Amino acid sequence: MSSETERIQWRRNKVLELSSQGRSQPQIAKIMQVALGTVNRDLQFLRQEAKVNIHRYIDEKLPFEYQKCLTGLEAILGKTWDIANNSNSSERDRLQAISVGMQAYGMKIDLLTNATVVERAVQFVDRNRTGLTHQNSKVAIEDPRKESTTGIDNITES
Repeated sequence: MSSETERIQWRRNKVLELSSQGRSQPQIAKIMQVALGTVNRDLQFLRQEAKVNIHRYIDEKLPFEYQKCLTGLEAILGKTWDIANNSNSSERDRLQAISVGMQAYGMKIDLLTNATVVERAVQFVDRNRTGLTHQNSKVAIEDPRKESTTGIDNITES
């Protein structure tokens, strides 16, 4: 990675950090000693990058994580029933197992009820995939090689 690219990435990370602290764009520009337009472009880039990351997460990771969670709850339920039905378990352990089992059932119902939310999110990504692909190519064209280094040398690490 080139030194210029590293500086741009550092600057964007710092802009994100300051923005997450509730700083306004003019405040960020003043703190970092860069033009307001540079901060604005960095925030636009970061917003677009966040959209891409969310779409990727919904498309690639969320369905599998959802399935892992359901499978884990099934394992917990199996174990709680084993303990609850074991005559060698103390009454206290059996009651605690039943309590944990009830919580697991509640979580499972919540997940199953929210399955439509997950499905809608995946469908949304699928419907918008062509638009996202077009936006990604636009960002790739604009970033970072075509970005001016004006103001980059004035960055102060704070």
